Amino acid sequence: MLTRVDRVQLAVPDAEAAAAGWIGLLGAERAGEDRLQGLGARRTLLRAANGWVELLSPDGAGKIAHAVAARGPHLYAAGVATADLGALRVHLEGRGVAAPHEAGQLHLDVADTGIEGLRVVVSEDEALDAVGDIDFFYEATLLSKDTGGVTRALNTLFGLNDSYYTEIVSEVFGYRGTLTLFHEDRLDRLEVIDPTTEGTTMERYFRKFGQSLYMAFAETRDINLIAERAAAAGAGFTVDRPADRPVHLPADQLWLHPKALGGMMLGLSRPSMAWSWSGRPERVEAVV
Repeated sequence: MLTRVDRVQLAVPDAEAAAAGWIGLLGAERAGEDRLQGLGARRTLLRAANGWVELLSPDGAGKIAHAVAARGPHLYAAGVATADLGALRVHLEGRGVAAPHEAGQLHLDVADTGIEGLRVVVSEDEALDAVGDIDFFYEATLLSKDTGGVTRALNTLFGLNDSYYTEIVSEVFGYRGTLTLFHEDRLDRLEVIDPTTEGTTMERYFRKFGQSLYMAFAETRDINLIAERAAAAGAGFTVDRPADRPVHLPADQLWLHPKALGGMMLGLSRPSMAWSWSGRPERVEAVV
């Protein structure tokens, strides 16, 4: 019932400061402000890629004030789209989930998803042109020791088809888990992974915060440009480039560190590269 990953939602103490990185490094554009009463939040909307970035700052007491006080700025909710929000709402209600509905979205807290650490905001899918220097979001990552249990819960919650899924193991970054692809021919998914190597950034994060949202991923045709901007701005980033690839050709991956984007890490991959670990390596386009 889910079509794509269409946005990320951050809990931040200062939306203006958080917006600066998205605008300056990724070419996001301001798209308005409003208030989400159910979250006790002021919401600053940015258009980025073919979707959105929602920056939620505290507006009095409420869930966002509590989240910021507990963890500081961080990725608060994964954002997904559905072709029929009403039908999904009925589906959820049939499973005993009465998710709050506000501003044309369903706002599922942990009590609604039934999955520790996982909040999801669901919106009606809409065709949007890409804005800025990333093309589309495709992943949000949940860290968990119970990847199988979480995957089964996601199947029930959203009616996902596990025949599209692929298992993922990374010796380089030290994790294993499942990519819950929403469709066999698209990259969009929730990634559920278990950090397996002590001392990695991911494993330290997991020890500190437990089962929780960790980061998101997007595809970009301008990966080198973004790296150049980050270097010029003194923003933290990490590049994955084969040692024998000339520097004028695109890197395979880039990670913008949390401080660069107001509190969450964003991974970026060059076009088609993510298929190399998503079950269809033959779809990866050569760099020439």
